[in-house]
Amino acid sequence: MNEESRVIRVLLAKVGLDGHDRGIKVVARTLRDAGMDVVYTGLHRTPEEVVQAAVQEDVDVLGVSLLSGAHMTIIPEILRLLDELGASDINVVAGGVIPDADVKELKSLGVADVLLQDSAPDEIVATLKNVVAERRLR
Repeated sequence: MNEESRVIRVLLAKVGLDGHDRGIKVVARTLRDAGMDVVYTGLHRTPEEVVQAAVQEDVDVLGVSLLSGAHMTIIPEILRLLDELGASDINVVAGGVIPDADVKELKSLGVADVLLQDSAPDEIVATLKNVVAERRLR
């Protein structure tokens, strides 16, 4: 199977104390309906747990949903752990309640893209497809 026709594998994670997961479940269903292979890790995961799961599941995208405001602490830790494990080829996409002012900084740290809480389902699917396509071209 060539690289371009391979099914996109996504791991979705809720990291930290955020206990609200309705949105991420909708995103998971949207991505599955678009033909992606999706794993959802559940609530209250640590950065270490989600990075280990992303590596074990051999995903193309690690989608991290944050509503708690801890994105500027959690995302850099996830990126550091991926790099430490030699898995920095996994695209990290952040989503949830993230102030516009932090989007540019997250991208400069290595986040492939940021999807805010008002992102439409079609936009989410298109963003993940574009992120994976761009990475495969490198």
